[in-house]
Amino acid sequence: MSAEAATGEAWEDITPDAARRLVIAAVQAFAERGYHATTTRDIAGRAGMSPAALYIHYKTKEELLYQISRVGHQRSLAMLGEARDGAGSAADRLDAAVRAFVRWHAEHHTTGRVVQYELGALAPDHYAEIVALRRQSEDAIRAIVAAGVAAGEFDVPEVSGTTLAVLSLCIDVARWFNPAGRRTPDEVGALYADLVLRMVRAGDGPAAERALRVAQD
Repeated sequence: MSAEAATGEAWEDITPDAARRLVIAAVQAFAERGYHATTTRDIAGRAGMSPAALYIHYKTKEELLYQISRVGHQRSLAMLGEARDGAGSAADRLDAAVRAFVRWHAEHHTTGRVVQYELGALAPDHYAEIVALRRQSEDAIRAIVAAGVAAGEFDVPEVSGTTLAVLSLCIDVARWFNPAGRRTPDEVGALYADLVLRMVRAGDGPAAERALRVAQD
């Protein structure tokens, strides 16, 4: 079991313990093999349970994927909403949003891969619910970018397109991050905040000054 999955940090609210163990096992299996190549037997075995025991807590494999997707997207929305509603300039808030979002996707890269890249396997009703959460996350970043444009801090050709570019950049961290690599999640967050602030051409301010210092290190 990976160190990330073993902590169960993202799943602490799921009870009872057996249901939480199954979610953690499903994250591992889906990330390693993909949703469609994973069987319920694979998941139950990783959790140290019988396939019959799995069905006590989750009726289908898709229900497990939905649980993982729902929790992951709710956490994303919470951190982006907090940055949107925070104090400081638009540059400060965009800096905070990118740092938090990237750090989460690096620290929880296994979960992030499942949350972000297995979306198409959800049932239609679950898919619609998760897409709505994704749109709310997108709206949080869009609001920060739009506020920066209105305040003259940012100069972007299109707010919506820039918003999608920022989110795509952050999300992709889950695909490539290696905990054995030379950068920590915090360092990757700082690097990506610098890249994003350059993308929107942020003007002078505390966040821009921090980005300049990172670039000079």
